[in-house]
Amino acid sequence: MSTNQLPPNVGPLDKVILFDGVCKLCNAWSNFIIKHDKHRLFKLCSVQSDEGQAILLHFDLPSDSYETMLYVKGEKSFQKSDAFFQIMAKLGYPWKAVCIFKIVPKPIRDWMYDRIALNRYSLFGKYDYCTLPSPEHETRFLNAK
Repeated sequence: MSTNQLPPNVGPLDKVILFDGVCKLCNAWSNFIIKHDKHRLFKLCSVQSDEGQAILLHFDLPSDSYETMLYVKGEKSFQKSDAFFQIMAKLGYPWKAVCIFKIVPKPIRDWMYDRIALNRYSLFGKYDYCTLPSPEHETRFLNAK
């Protein structure tokens, strides 16, 4: 989705991954990004943060229920399997190799994504609160500009 206008706190070259900050799977995903994003291409942002809420509202997405990871590249946003493949393609090899599964038709990919996303709390658990980044990873997270 593109709005032809930058979301709040996002620059034209920014690549921001919004994730559910209380979801244990989503936190594992953000730790995976921190570990494997060697060129520091991505900024992370919890959907529960003020910055995350503003970005969700910018793209007319619900700000009280989170059913998908959102990847924001400048003024464009990607959801579900499209977001996943956009991110994996930028991480380089060997991670980029999973993009071969993009040949699966989008409705099937998104259906599979939804099965995990909609059951993530029961499958992987949930934190009682949104975890904060450690001091050494704080620069990897989006802050208000």
